[in-house]
This record gives sequence, C-alpha cells and structure tokens, in this order.
Amino acid sequence: MSGHHTMRAAAREIFLHVLAEASIEKAFARHVHYDRRILRICDDLYDLRSYSRVFAVSFGKAGHRMAGALARQAGTAIGGIIADPNPKEHQLPGYRYFAGGHPHPNAESLRAADAILKSLAALGADSLVLFMISGGGSAAVEKAADEDISLADLIATYRALVQSGAAIAKINAVRKHLSAVKGGRMARIAQGAQQVSILVSDVPESALDSLASGPTMPDASTAEDCYRIAAEYKMLSEFPASVRELLEKRALEETPKQGDPAFARSRWWKVLSNETVERAAAESAAKQGFTVEIDHSCDDWDFARAADYLLARLRCLQQEVPKACIISGGEVTVTVARQHGIGGRNQQFALYSAEKIAGENILVLSAGTDGLDGNSLAAGAVVDGTTVERARIAGFDPSEHLRAFDAFPVFEKLGDSIHTGPTGNNVRDLRILLGY
Repeated sequence: MSGHHTMRAAAREIFLHVLAEASIEKAFARHVHYDRRILRICDDLYDLRSYSRVFAVSFGKAGHRMAGALARQAGTAIGGIIADPNPKEHQLPGYRYFAGGHPHPNAESLRAADAILKSLAALGADSLVLFMISGGGSAAVEKAADEDISLADLIATYRALVQSGAAIAKINAVRKHLSAVKGGRMARIAQGAQQVSILVSDVPESALDSLASGPTMPDASTAEDCYRIAAEYKMLSEFPASVRELLEKRALEETPKQGDPAFARSRWWKVLSNETVERAAAESAAKQGFTVEIDHSCDDWDFARAADYLLARLRCLQQEVPKACIISGGEVTVTVARQHGIGGRNQQFALYSAEKIAGENILVLSAGTDGLDGNSLAAGAVVDGTTVERARIAGFDPSEHLRAFDAFPVFEKLGDSIHTGPTGNNVRDLRILLGY
C-alpha cells in the first residue's frame, strides 16, 4: 500500500504547487514591473511620463485583485474603473468601483459600461489605457448595442443563450454582436489611444478572444454567424422581442475585425492561463523524477473519451520510462441527467478512470483551479489502482455512482477528495496522470 500512498501524496503536492504558482499576485510579480515611471508588461516598456493620461479598466471576477496587484507595483500612479461581481470592503484609492453582475448582467454592469465608455471616449492619442480582463467580465460590464434592448431583455437573452445548448464560442458570437462593449467594441471607443490588455484567462488557449467576450480584441465571428447560430439552436422564439427583431431584420452591426484601425495601437498579454498551470505541474512532477508530457488536446471532450485517450498515452509512456507523467489542461464535458447526485466533471473523470486502472500502478488526479467542482464542496479527486477495491470494501458500487453522477460521497468516504476551498481564481481544470 505504501507505494500508492506516497504517489497520492506526490500528486496532491503537485496540485498544491500549481495553485500557489497560479495566483494573480505571482503572475503580476512575474510579468509586470514598475520602476521610476517605467511600466513593463511582459516584453513591452511604457514610459508613463510620455503620456498625458494613464487610465486603467479592470473587470471580471479578478477585477479587484488584478488592480491590486498592479497597485502593489505602481502605487497610486495608476487609477481608473473596477467592475467586479464581488464587492470589496477595502477599495483601492484612485478607482471607481462597480459591482457588476454574475452570471447575468445587473444595473451596476450597465453603469460600469457607461462609465468605462465615457472615460475611454475622452482619451486622446497621448493617453495610455490599461485593460485588465478576467473571466466573468462578460456579465460584469455590459451595454446593449441597441437602446431598445432593456436590462431585463439582456438578462433574458443571456439565459436563452446558456440554455440553448450551444457551445461557448457560439454563445459569445451572439453576445458580442448584441453588445456595445464586447467583440472589440471597447477598443474602438478608445481608438487612437495606446492600448494594452493584461489577460487572466479562463478560456481555451486557442480562443483568447472569448475571454469576457473579447472587448479589446478583433472578433473572428460575424453577424452572418449569429443569424445561422440563432436558427440552428432555435433561439429566436426564446429571445425577447427587441433582440428577436434585430436578428429577424438582419440588422446586427458588424464587430471590428483583424486589421481594423481600432487595434492599430493595441497589445495583448496573457499573464495567467491554463498554460501557466500545465507548466507549473510539469516542473513540479519533473522535480519528483517523472518523465513528463503535456497534452491539452482533450479540451471540451466528453470525460470518458478524454480519460481513455489520456490513459492510453500514459501506458505508452510507461513502457519507455520507470516514472511516467501526463499533464492535461482544459476542461472535459459531462452531460448530466436531470436527477443526479453530488459531484462535478473532475470527480466524474476520476471515478471513471478508477475503474479503468483497477489493480494497476497508475494514479489520476483531476481538479478545478477555482477550488470548486460541480455542485460539490471539493475541487476534485485523486484515484489509483486501489480505489475501486477500497470503495467496494466501504460499501459503494463505483459503477452505480458513476451512472448517477454521484462521485463525491465515494471520494469523501475514502479520503480521496481534494479540498482547497474557493481559490478566488479560475484558470480551468488540471489532470495529472502518474505511472510508476
């Protein structure tokens, strides 16, 4: 047993190392530096003395924390607007705060958008605007592109989009074209000013323009896409009249694309993302003597297909080296039945894997970097070749719990749940597979 025990401890250690490395504070310490009025963001240098105005806009679930991390470097030299769904007792000097909504916009989201657009419109060519953008930014700052669309209409539209069953990229395409701030439209209002976006990403690496619905980035989706998506997912009947009419009349205005003058002086830097998490996990595993491969090809795959694929990769690597490790980022999908138990996609992935590795010297850890998994209190779980047997001895039928999407009680009883509490940060999920 001791070998399995050591490996379970090793995997937890890797995950905790990852969470420590993936904090916003660490990300800013690594990528943002301020000294004698010179601001460095990744590879760019900005001399703040050469601008008549420096203005920051920070929004999303990390709105306050990103601005705070910048303030730790630059003090009160930079101020602006923060829209963060979680109100803060201690507010940063020099910033106006808005408690924008989540997951649906609220009245504060609209006030935030108005304040931001007004401030951006006043910036000239000698201004520098810093956008700090994190997940949840879509709802925290919102304004309809058409004044006939009320807040109630916006909320109803968001709800209809989420319930349509369309993938997030398609939902975003529609959201961007209905909004005055998304899909590069915020950049267009600030056109002419020097623009820098600092991104903390909870979206796939290949789809950065879907982070907070890409307010400062060129939009790859088109109005034509929106009409097609609305038809394909039968959205029109679910939308409020004001939105339905825009689509029926094909009256959506196009968002700015790559090469648009809006982006002539724009830079975008990703300071924290799922890639950060994968790299930190790989470094930690390598330190423990594992040969590591990183694989994020199963982003958005069904959990069972992803588990089969990753276990096959691990077994391949195991034939070549004594200690094999596969690190996999991104998120797997779980289509949950109406009546389901307690758990989430990470625990479902782990329990499914447990059945596939019974009796083998393999370990699988799957957890969310936000510290939450589905409707459970855990971030995820860790399983190995002994899990199924230990579960049966404890009186569980693992297959039954898998079918019922009820993995949490099993892991809780075995002591194999991972509990971190909410981390206040989300850079997607991480899976660690060890062969020994």
